[in-house]
Amino acid sequence: MKHIAILGSTGSIGQNTLNVVRDLKRGFRIVALSTNSNIAILLRQIKEFHPEFVCIKDLDAASALRAQLKNKNVKILLGEEGLEEIARNKKIEQIVLAISGSSALRPLLKALDSAKNIALANKEALVMAGPIIMNKVKKNKVNIIPIDSEQSAIWQCLGEEEIGKIKNIYLTASGGPFRNIRVSALKNISIKRVLKHPRWKMGEKISVDCANLMNKGLEVLEAMALFGLGVDKIKVIIHPEAVIHSMVEFVDGVIMAQLSVTDMRIPIQYALSYPERRKTKLASLDFFKLKSLNFYKPDLNRFPCLRLAYRAARERGTMPCVLNAANEISVEAFLNNRLDFSYIPQVILKVMDRHKKVKNPNLGDIFKADLWAKNESRSIINNMN
Repeated sequence: MKHIAILGSTGSIGQNTLNVVRDLKRGFRIVALSTNSNIAILLRQIKEFHPEFVCIKDLDAASALRAQLKNKNVKILLGEEGLEEIARNKKIEQIVLAISGSSALRPLLKALDSAKNIALANKEALVMAGPIIMNKVKKNKVNIIPIDSEQSAIWQCLGEEEIGKIKNIYLTASGGPFRNIRVSALKNISIKRVLKHPRWKMGEKISVDCANLMNKGLEVLEAMALFGLGVDKIKVIIHPEAVIHSMVEFVDGVIMAQLSVTDMRIPIQYALSYPERRKTKLASLDFFKLKSLNFYKPDLNRFPCLRLAYRAARERGTMPCVLNAANEISVEAFLNNRLDFSYIPQVILKVMDRHKKVKNPNLGDIFKADLWAKNESRSIINNMN
């Protein structure tokens, strides 16, 4: 019986993780769950999975949960301190980290310091502090198993191969809803259109990132940290069918690809059951129904966010953290109707150009750069309105 915690249990990854646990029927015990403020979904999860702890970031939501919760055996924790308490809990063997954005960094670090294995669905933490995180992984002899379909595909294709034998990694991207749209048409695009991804149903922030390919840029930075590769070995390729989830090319010319139906429950299940492969109820890929598989080079004029991510990957230091922070604030402003979708890369570029990079940052430098970039982004956006 593996004891697990799901941080971000009410989001799409968290809910799909619980769907996997439900379908597998045996082998897992849910010890802790967390949410920002969605107590309606959290209450249903508590009634079904009976966790010992739940953590809520929003204080008003926590008060509302207390009033509705009839199960007195559940301990309610609050905010970052509550997440850190879960991370330190000795009963928990694996933490599914499905919190979005930079707020995942602190609980991830605490979990690693407590020698917890991580099933990681958050990419921003590795973008911000990849070298620091991976040093803790090595020091504490724990595993980070990626849940993102692309990183999971790479991880599975690598197997026991040596990193030095890799020639290239190919991160596949569907191209999102604007793969074929004119660049001029991206101005004044509605929130509804941006959030309508052709392949995945996801949260709002990641849907925006997928629409302008910033998500793929963040994955480039994530892969650099996870697999110890230089940026020049990581290529992004548009693959609209989303059947191949990523590929690894070795020095002898052999390319390994991971293929499956488009369903996040597949990489989630493998991250939970690793090293065992468990039977799934999901449909298998039907090769006879595949008419074609297509691949295209991304248009950096249409997707300037991807260019900015590659710039951050080459400059390294605190620049990836700044890229991520500026993007978070810009996406938030777009979702609140305070910034046009086409202006997101403009804000990020201005913040990056103004940043005085720290070449070999410590954790304090990372948090300082994150705060500076967020404040700088808000100032730029305020001056644009």
